[in-house]
Amino acid sequence: MADEDSMSDTIDDDQMVLEDLPPKPQPPVILYRDQFTVSASSLSPSRSSSLQGDKILLPPSALEALLSAVSRARLHPSQVSSYGFHGSSTNADRNDDFDALPQPLTFKLSSTAGKFVYAGVREFSAEEGEVVLSSYLAAALFGDDADDADDAKDAATDKATDTSLTVAFAPLPKGTFVHLRPLAAGYNPGDWRALLERQLRKGYTTLTRGAAFTVTSVGAGGGRTSTTAKEFRFRVDGFKPEGDGICVVDTDLEVDIEALDEEQARETMRQIQETEESETMVSAEAGTGTGTGTSSGGDIDIWKPVGGQVRAGDYVDFELKSWDRSRPLSIILSGFDDSDDTEKGFAADLLVSPFSARQRVRPRETEYIWASFGVADTDGTKSITLQPQDGELEAADSLYISVHGWGEATSNRAHHFSLRAKVVLEEEGGVVAGSTASPAAVDGVRTVESDHGSDEEQCTNCLQWVPSRTMVLHENFCLRNNVVCPECKQVFQKRSVAWAGHWHCEFDPEDGGRGSSAASKQKHSLIYHPGFLSANFLYACPAESCIGIVAPFTSLPDLARHRTTTCPSKLILCQFCQLEVPQEGDPSNASADAAATRLTGQTPHERADGARTTDCYLCGAIVRMRDMRAHMQHHDLDRQKRVVPKICRDVHCGRTLYGVGPKGQIKPRPAPSSAGIGAPTNDLSLCASCYAPLYVSMHDPEGRALKRRVERRYMTQLLTGCGKAWCANAWCKTGRANQKMVPIEGGIPAILPRVKPLVADVFGDAGHEPTKDVFFCVDEETQKRRAVAELLVAQSGNGYDLAWCVAACEAEGADAAKAWEWLANWAPRTNEA
Repeated sequence: MADEDSMSDTIDDDQMVLEDLPPKPQPPVILYRDQFTVSASSLSPSRSSSLQGDKILLPPSALEALLSAVSRARLHPSQVSSYGFHGSSTNADRNDDFDALPQPLTFKLSSTAGKFVYAGVREFSAEEGEVVLSSYLAAALFGDDADDADDAKDAATDKATDTSLTVAFAPLPKGTFVHLRPLAAGYNPGDWRALLERQLRKGYTTLTRGAAFTVTSVGAGGGRTSTTAKEFRFRVDGFKPEGDGICVVDTDLEVDIEALDEEQARETMRQIQETEESETMVSAEAGTGTGTGTSSGGDIDIWKPVGGQVRAGDYVDFELKSWDRSRPLSIILSGFDDSDDTEKGFAADLLVSPFSARQRVRPRETEYIWASFGVADTDGTKSITLQPQDGELEAADSLYISVHGWGEATSNRAHHFSLRAKVVLEEEGGVVAGSTASPAAVDGVRTVESDHGSDEEQCTNCLQWVPSRTMVLHENFCLRNNVVCPECKQVFQKRSVAWAGHWHCEFDPEDGGRGSSAASKQKHSLIYHPGFLSANFLYACPAESCIGIVAPFTSLPDLARHRTTTCPSKLILCQFCQLEVPQEGDPSNASADAAATRLTGQTPHERADGARTTDCYLCGAIVRMRDMRAHMQHHDLDRQKRVVPKICRDVHCGRTLYGVGPKGQIKPRPAPSSAGIGAPTNDLSLCASCYAPLYVSMHDPEGRALKRRVERRYMTQLLTGCGKAWCANAWCKTGRANQKMVPIEGGIPAILPRVKPLVADVFGDAGHEPTKDVFFCVDEETQKRRAVAELLVAQSGNGYDLAWCVAACEAEGADAAKAWEWLANWAPRTNEA
């Protein structure tokens, strides 16, 4: 009974303590509800609002009502009405009310038909008495369960006879799991995670059970060549925590996607299989043309040419995946058809673009990096030579090469061509990256006299080299029948049609425009100087973001430069969301966006997407993703300036003198007042663990007792040994036996003379810090760490100092992989220190 009474007293005491604790403060309960009329723009397809996702616009009075509700909830929790308030308060109280508003604000929208959906507010800027809804919300409240978003919006327009809504403040829990079901078969984008993350972050604050929402993908399903946006419709089938809705802001959300039924799953697999088979057939037929059609293209390499044919207005696309990037690369188009009315190369143009994070689409006549629009050279080829130091090639994964058929798309004629990519060697005039150019040839044409025999002379008219014995006959014939263009040095027959129609660009001689027919001159003018033909020939950017904002361009190269640099619709691979998206930006202030992109290396989309925060894996700081590179560069600069730590003098010890802290910290020498038995300070440059057996709390100003203890330690090691099977100390009887070394015989008389120099080395010269090695036995783990540290030094080729390798092993243990990671994060290399 006494025990029971004692237990009862204890329970009562505990309850009394709990009752005495102050109650945990609870956030004020905000009860807000009001009636609104849906804005006409929310229900009319022709006047659709620009709201995305689940966003709404409320009038300013709704914000006032919310603030009043917060104020009354904080001051009079029991007297809060379930309707909005329009009270007054001071500025200071109003600022507190703003701070007390939960973030984000979520609302429950209910229609008179009994349907409801949760939403987030974008602004309080609607007309009084009205609420503006996004298309997703309008379809959920007033539409039928249509599979298509446009059908649902149209149904909402037709059925919304009573457009009144009840808007109630409804805080939602953070979601942890959501189950989605696609509303159609064939959904197979490359990365659902990045696609959903981008869409939810961009437009959604909440998800409602049973609601259908749309996910838009740029280039989805088309791989690297697609620029078409596709829409995917999903229905929210369930989530955790259980309820009617969840909040998807600032939470880690696990997503599960499951087909509606088995039939849909089978149809999806069938479409995926058909797509793969189609791509395989296209790859197998690459480079072939049938009849008068256009070839399908494919992969190309630097070893052999590929042939094909192209009709006017069509493109044949190739991809070069690998080449020697230290040498120039020449892309050559040849094998043209002969034509009576045009020159060779007139009907087929060569376009090239890199495939990289900044260039994602196939080259087209309005969007390319390098191009050859002119006619063929005298050798019958059109070529583009790319230098290895070209900035566009630095981050290129591959090269996209397209052959474009020039002319009206109504033409049924297919023009043949042969395409080859080859590396330019030194003997052909190529220069290896990083070397200096040799003045051997200019433009690949050898004119050096030493390249020809002593019995050859050069004709002063046609510049050909002919035998000296026939020079008189050659010159008589050449001067009578041939003429040389003074600008391009091309030789023509005096009475030929080509010489009669030969021309050079009169507007800009630097653009290289030349030809020998009216058709080639017309083509050159249309591409480079359309403004001189007619004002209607100017080229406007076709992107919706540029229409009416960016002025028309005076040439195709100018338009292509805009489309591949500053155009907001240019596709990029975002380094943060890993999706192909438009780079965005302000087309009316493209120079400012271009300067910011040049300075930060991030496009406008990436600067906005990179505003999310993440933890630095080195220091744990919360950093914006767009600032992470600069943050890591600061870490790298700090790493390079770090001072080499001091390590224990014991050659078998794997510790620094004062220890290694978290996040690469090298601990400083502790203050003498804080030193104790566990961490004694000493002047022998030994770590605390190695010095601890020598420490005695006695007055020894001259260190005589310490010397005796050091001598006794060595004598004990050599006379009896440490008895440890792992010992590798050559100055220990056990260590010598483990390593099959000859034991030191003769007892104390033989050992003492060998120990004396070792003791002297421990203490060094008076007034100087001792530096010679010490040979004390250590524990197994410490010995392993020292062995791994010495192995790291050898493997790095002395790239890291032994002291840093010891510190890495002390921090990570005898694990070479983790030690390498520690060194890369925190230790400077020997050539950086």
